[in-house]
Amino acid sequence: MLVTFETKAHANITMFGEVAVTLIKLMGHSGTVPGALLAADVPAALERLRRAVSEHPDAPLDPKTGVGAADDGEERHVSLANRALPLIALLSDAAAAGENVMWSSP
Repeated sequence: MLVTFETKAHANITMFGEVAVTLIKLMGHSGTVPGALLAADVPAALERLRRAVSEHPDAPLDPKTGVGAADDGEERHVSLANRALPLIALLSDAAAAGENVMWSSP
């Protein structure tokens, strides 16, 4: 499953479903897809996500699709901080513009 985040203030972002649901939960939402944040709720969700990332920036956040397995047999992980970066940018732009944020599975 893929999840696409949308707002009028930023280009759409598509993520692996498991990664997206984790980030949605870190924003303080239930993790349901589809879902949305009203413009008034975006700054608080952004702050919760930033706080979670600052507390555990190096925590691995990989989908369970085999992505991250290297050819040399060594596992490589993408950190929470890196996975959250595009969503933080989207939420920041939405908060600055006073726009709603929606997400769904195409």
